[in-house]
Amino acid sequence: MGEHRDQFQARLKQINRKHKALSAGYSAKLRPDGLLVVKPHRLQSPVSGRSILLFVAAFLLFKSFLMAVHGFDSYDERVQTLAAGSGVEHAGAFLMQADPVSVFFARKIGPVLR
Repeated sequence: MGEHRDQFQARLKQINRKHKALSAGYSAKLRPDGLLVVKPHRLQSPVSGRSILLFVAAFLLFKSFLMAVHGFDSYDERVQTLAAGSGVEHAGAFLMQADPVSVFFARKIGPVLR
């Protein structure tokens, strides 16, 4: 008798899991053999890969602009001052340190700004 109860509980758990998946939306398709197949919609992330890439590119260009405007020595001095601060400032200094991509763009932007 106990094994029938376990099978029933497992089937009930499967039905509840499927109901939860289908409650967010579903699509139904009719197969050529006449069987109606229902599949749940997949949840999409509100942040796309393209938006992350654009954010990173804008951040690198911003750093490049700051390097070009203040000069490399002054920029490095300011980042070192930032690194001597609190934990949040230390993290900011880590993000704002010069990297090859920012330096490359700063060298390209510098002559245009001067």
